This record gives sequence, C-alpha cells and structure tokens, in this order.
Amino acid sequence: MSSLHIFALHQPTEPLFVTEDVTDIAAHLQQHGIRFEQWRATAAIDAHSSTEQVLTAYADAIARLQQQEGYVAVDVISLSPDHPDKAALRQKFLDEHIHTEDEVRFFVRGQGLFCLHLGDKVYQVLCKQHDLISVPANTPHWFDMGSSPDFTAIRFFNNPQGWVAHFTGSTLARQFPLLN
Repeated sequence: MSSLHIFALHQPTEPLFVTEDVTDIAAHLQQHGIRFEQWRATAAIDAHSSTEQVLTAYADAIARLQQQEGYVAVDVISLSPDHPDKAALRQKFLDEHIHTEDEVRFFVRGQGLFCLHLGDKVYQVLCKQHDLISVPANTPHWFDMGSSPDFTAIRFFNNPQGWVAHFTGSTLARQFPLLN
C-alpha cells in the first residue's frame, strides 16, 4: 500500500505524520506543488511485459500528461532482484540531488521510495503499483529502490537527454530510513 511519512528534519526516527490514504497523500504533497495520483492500465502488465506493451497499456494517460505538462520524452525502466548492477544503481540515487526539470515516475509494478527535503521536513513517499509522482524541478530529494529492486516505471522528461542529477553534497539522506 502507498504511504506517506513526514519527518522533522532533525528527527529521522520518529515520523510526525503517517498515512496510507491516497487522498491524504495527494493533498499533503499538493501543498508543495508535488503531483501524486493513480492510474489504471487498459491491459494486464507483468515483469515480462515489453516496453511497447507498457506504453500501450497507459497510452491515454501518457498522452494526457505529455499534453498537460509538455514532456518531450517517455521511457520505461525495469529492474529485477537479479540485475547484476542493482547495488551500483541503488547507490546512484541515494544521495540528495535536484534536477533542473521535473522528475516524474509512474510505477507500473513494484515500488520505490521518494524522499523529499521540503523546508524543515522530509516527506517519504512509498510509491507502489499505479502511483504517479511528479517532483518539481529544483526540489532536493533522493530515491531508494531497495536492496532487491523489482519494479517497472514509466519516466517522463522535459529534457531529451533524460535523467540529469545535480548532487547537493548533503549527507541528510543517510540519516533517514530506507527500503530493505
């Protein structure tokens, strides 16, 4: 189940607020300009579905979001627990960073943990199957796919070059809980 944990910046072990209610998650995130919603596929998708099958299953929702927000590129990323580079890929996203464009992910299957540094709080959003999150440009954050990643996600980009991170140099991310 999707969840939101809100922590005080200097109290990473005791959340101030926790919810699994999708409406509450969306409302809390919207206060910071973060989009959170759920989509449904028009066809069955599993770990063996091709990129084309994934994009076709969500074609209407993808087109709507591209039209609304002007995203110029869309791709699909899948990781499994037996991926040979899973540890290095996980490390790549664990340090706090920003992007000069929105970071938008839709979880077709599996899960991922987005951690957002918003003022004096950290918002941890556990995204699961059917969840879309859009983190606005220049929002400090980090992402954890867990030690045994098993997900498929659609990524949207304003930049045709794809994912470009600018690391903040902060060690804050190492203080907060991660996925197992």
